[in-house]
Amino acid sequence: MKALCWHGKNDVRYDTVPDPTIEDARDAIVNVSSCAICGSDMHLYDHFIPAMKSGDVLGHEFMGEVMEVGSETRNLKVGDRIVVPFTITCGECEQCRRGNFSVCERSNRNRALADAAFGHAGAGLFGYSHLTGGYAGGQAEYVRVPFADHTHIKVPDTLTDEQVLFLGDIFPTGWQAVVQCDIQPTDTVAIWGAGPVGQFCVRSAIMLGAEQIIMIDNVPERLAMARAGGAITINFDDESVLERLNELTRGKGPEKCIDAVGLEAHATRSLDSVYDRVKQAVMLESDRAHVLREMIYVCRPAGVISIPGVYGGLVDKMPIGALMNKGLTVRTGQTHVKRWADDLLARIDDGQIDPSFVITHSMGLDQGPDMYKTFREKQDGCIKVVLKP
Repeated sequence: MKALCWHGKNDVRYDTVPDPTIEDARDAIVNVSSCAICGSDMHLYDHFIPAMKSGDVLGHEFMGEVMEVGSETRNLKVGDRIVVPFTITCGECEQCRRGNFSVCERSNRNRALADAAFGHAGAGLFGYSHLTGGYAGGQAEYVRVPFADHTHIKVPDTLTDEQVLFLGDIFPTGWQAVVQCDIQPTDTVAIWGAGPVGQFCVRSAIMLGAEQIIMIDNVPERLAMARAGGAITINFDDESVLERLNELTRGKGPEKCIDAVGLEAHATRSLDSVYDRVKQAVMLESDRAHVLREMIYVCRPAGVISIPGVYGGLVDKMPIGALMNKGLTVRTGQTHVKRWADDLLARIDDGQIDPSFVITHSMGLDQGPDMYKTFREKQDGCIKVVLKP
């Protein structure tokens, strides 16, 4: 079969690889109908996430038709149309039973490697390094889905791929980020990062009843999409984030702040950028924390900071005193996709939201290597790429 494979920093290729096979009685094989490039894939593309091997199949946003099931797979049958969550979940461990699917205790078959590298291990993930299990990803014609009874979302034929594909990651990720904020009707929600997850944060905050939503970024096309969704926008290249937030909140700051950027954040102040890039270069920190620092400084006392943006390791110069003395609540985590899937699918089916709004590019899978570059460089107005095997 054909697949997009990682071969090193900024080197993704359209390769021929062996077809997946049933390896465990709880597996399923899915014929991929649509997949997508995620902002988190850029961390692999830029090689900020270690433990990648040349030839690894990429991709953790995908859906398709079940082609084969293992002998102990009970909840799926051949022909079922499913979206596959990016987190692989056994459905039986203590964390899965509590609905904390992103920290499934069984699906990461390389837990010891992740614990040794960073001191933490979550669930297994598709196409996201050997720290998360070394599972082949879904930017391919076919994919093996482990623990398939639980690692799936059945979707109706009445909805298009483009409407339901993002149930596997970015829609529930944006939704969880906002739910974690405990939105109140008078809240101002400030979101850093107008990429796909940030866009779903805007729409989720609207549906959950926030009074005012502010989007912070510097890419005109992304800011325009956020405005179309109901946000006030701040271009940090053109104006002071602090001054504008003070103006919009009567000097008090936003009650809720969301980091939809993560470890590759670009600074709004040049000294921050130089500091973190130098520390990264000499391996004294792994992640750039400009957004986290800024959120702590501007968030209203007793407010909430929600972090859906991906971080991998260590950061420096965190204003822990401000965080503690302002009484801020911090909520983080990979997304518990299955916790939110039924509600969000119902909202799509009911017409409350059409997630396809975020798609700017739809291409064949063979165009994937070029689209990785386009997405990385934010060229051609690229916000979200869907690929068709």
